[in-house]
Amino acid sequence: MLHPPRHFVYLDAVARAGSIRKAADTLHVASTALNRKILEIESDVGTPLFERLPRGVRLTAAGEVLIAAVRRSMADMRSAESQIEQLRGLVRGTVRIGCAESVATDLIPATIAHYQQTHPGVQFQIVSSVTGKLVASLMDDEIELVLVHDPEPSEMLRVISAVAQPLCAMLRPDHPLAGRETLRLADCQKYPVALGDRSFGSRRVLDGVMAHSRIALQVAVEASTVQTLKEFTRQTGAISFQFQIGTQNEVRRGELVSIPLTDRALTHSRLVLASRANRMLPIATLSFVEALANRLAAL
Repeated sequence: MLHPPRHFVYLDAVARAGSIRKAADTLHVASTALNRKILEIESDVGTPLFERLPRGVRLTAAGEVLIAAVRRSMADMRSAESQIEQLRGLVRGTVRIGCAESVATDLIPATIAHYQQTHPGVQFQIVSSVTGKLVASLMDDEIELVLVHDPEPSEMLRVISAVAQPLCAMLRPDHPLAGRETLRLADCQKYPVALGDRSFGSRRVLDGVMAHSRIALQVAVEASTVQTLKEFTRQTGAISFQFQIGTQNEVRRGELVSIPLTDRALTHSRLVLASRANRMLPIATLSFVEALANRLAAL
């Protein structure tokens, strides 16, 4: 197994922990020894890499530059190790993927389960969050892939696959609007609704439509998770909103119905599979990318 240089490991651990003591506990070394090593590295570089605070440390501007290079190097070493294993006839390793909550309970688990039937040596680490946070983690090489809704275009983001994902209204089957084939947001004004908080990409789009069209929704609740919104819809009959792919479980079970919204601004969303540009992905990740891209194409 390839091991990154020890000073890379030390720098990365301190940067992630924000504390020399906490990093030392993680690394199972003495905090005094770790602090001495960090000082030695700073002396070699010729500038402070961490700002010492009353409670911990944080990266200086120089530290930010160096830690980005360190993490890229560590990621490339993992990729090289993966490729060497492939040369030995093995496909194994860990795939680290960040995904939107809409795909975290159905699409991603189902794709992984099917993939592992033929690749049992590949493990997965899954992180579910909002698009902005996941893209930031991707740029920091904390994860290797993201499957998210409408990430901001960037030269640092390599789009592997993208599929259209209309925003839908989710309703109980007994709701007065449940028989409609399509809806406009204005149709929902007469009824209570449940909205995701402002960290949701869908919420920002909905707010834009409401501001432009002067639509006033009867907001009964705001929540930070999709599951809370779905459950509130089940319990109360309030309308909630979700990208189409995140509605399939409940629709399949007959618990809720999903109706596409036809307002122009709500029909252009995309579900995007991406990696960091210029990142050399491990063999296991490349193998899974192919499986996931095929699954997305089938949508």
